Amino acid sequence: MRVFVALNLSDAERSRLADAAAGLRDAGFPVRWVAPENVHLTLKFLGEIPEARVPDVCSAVGEAAADLSSFAMAVGGFGAFPSLRRPQVVWVGVEPNSTLASLHESLEGQLALLGFPREDRPFRPHLTLGRTRRRAAPSEFRGLDELVKQTEYRDTFQIRSVDVMQSRLMPRGPIYSVVHSADLEP
Repeated sequence: MRVFVALNLSDAERSRLADAAAGLRDAGFPVRWVAPENVHLTLKFLGEIPEARVPDVCSAVGEAAADLSSFAMAVGGFGAFPSLRRPQVVWVGVEPNSTLASLHESLEGQLALLGFPREDRPFRPHLTLGRTRRRAAPSEFRGLDELVKQTEYRDTFQIRSVDVMQSRLMPRGPIYSVVHSADLEP
């Protein structure tokens, strides 16, 4: 089973974000855009794991979230990794906050106890909006940087749970489903 841990948004929050990003999507850049219902913040990608390990993952996520309250997550500013001139991933940023950092660190620790290696790279919270097509030339992204500068967006989402997700890869794109939700205290 292909598994990751994420923070999901409500349908209304996803809709507002999709509306804000419409100009980027409609500009014709060679990007495979994430379906609005699939937009989330990935906390940890676990990859393919045996189904027998999923209950332990769910318990670890519950432990990581146990002492946390629901929190506001501020979102805004579009960008790309590694850069807007040679993008591979187009995203909207998530402003760092202590609750999110604490959750991420706790999750890394709990999952390390199960044998999942800690992430080497620094945690850069973001919501992936699209991935560029493999053979796209940098010239195909001319004007993306200017369009991003002109696209203003700020919002705050209320995070109420940490979700263990299953990802099924399909020809038309992945299908995500919640396997387990660890609710945060109100």
